[in-house]
Amino acid sequence: MAQTEIGLGKNARRAYELDDIGIVPARRTRDPEEVSLTWQIDAYRFDMPLVASPMDSVASPQSVIAIGQHGGLGVLDLEGLWTRYEDPEPLLAEIAEMDDAAATKRLQEIYTAPIQEELIGRRIEEIRQSGIVTAARLSPQHTARYHQAVIDAGVDIFVIRGTTVSAEHVSGQAEPLNLKQFIYDLDVPVVVGGCATYSAALHLMRTGAAGVLVGFGGGSGHTTRSVLGVSVPMASAIGDVAAARRDYLDESGGRYVHVIADGGMSLSGDMAKALACGSDAVMVGSPLARASEAPGRGYHWGSEAHHYELPRGERVDVGTVGSLDAILHGPASTSDGSMNLMGALRRTMATSGYTDLKEFQRVEVVVNPHR
Repeated sequence: MAQTEIGLGKNARRAYELDDIGIVPARRTRDPEEVSLTWQIDAYRFDMPLVASPMDSVASPQSVIAIGQHGGLGVLDLEGLWTRYEDPEPLLAEIAEMDDAAATKRLQEIYTAPIQEELIGRRIEEIRQSGIVTAARLSPQHTARYHQAVIDAGVDIFVIRGTTVSAEHVSGQAEPLNLKQFIYDLDVPVVVGGCATYSAALHLMRTGAAGVLVGFGGGSGHTTRSVLGVSVPMASAIGDVAAARRDYLDESGGRYVHVIADGGMSLSGDMAKALACGSDAVMVGSPLARASEAPGRGYHWGSEAHHYELPRGERVDVGTVGSLDAILHGPASTSDGSMNLMGALRRTMATSGYTDLKEFQRVEVVVNPHR
């Protein structure tokens, strides 16, 4: 693979963001009505390849239920406000009214409240009673402590999500989570990430995960690039992890692990390009935080924004553009790609001649010459 010389002692390979690429239309087009957006992971089938990020600005029990009823998969953060407070609504209102200068410090204070194990079960049960597929997230640091409460409550899909998750975490401070043993012992499918390289993804796939998250999460509210200097352009990351999926499929004798692009997709075109690069589904936050029903009230933040020692995110004003139904399925009242996300994806696939998501992964893409 071609390398670019950074200096005499350092080379790097060229990588691409989603903005750097474009989808090539085909000689044969389709009617958008003929396009299927259905996606299935393990035994669970969805009407669209969209997963809502486990962020308090996006996912409350009620909004997770609403996303499920619209055909997607909502994921509740079990380390967020809904498991720390009996009624977090007054705090959500306060967060929406904060001055920018005071937001990080106040978020840190709010999230110092301990996680209540009893609330974990109650929130999951509330979502389960609606009849939708129930998914919930823990970080790798809290999975060992709280996973049994999650399983006992009847979660359908378990998400282990951190900024960067490896199958081989080395620690001299505590016994690390053995992902392979942990996933083997569970009776529910596990989605794990984020990761951004071929080798890291291959290791996570070998743990038995049903899906792997690509990216560092957080998207528009993430400051990992400026705080840690860590970043991998999303288009290249998806392509690398998709290659790991292909090679693991051969290695395992036919076991398919789903690739879910996580973060950095604010508009419908971003999502289409993530799928074109090889992802099976997308995990998004800010597009759904713009819904009038979103718990963030027009603001968006992730768990990195309130880290007690080194915050790597911030509260972002994303505004409110319309209802959840209009954002997902239209009609759109804006022309910027922030509404009718699934209608736009359906039209992209139709324009490039594909009728299902697996075929669409083979679509031709180009690098924009001005990049």
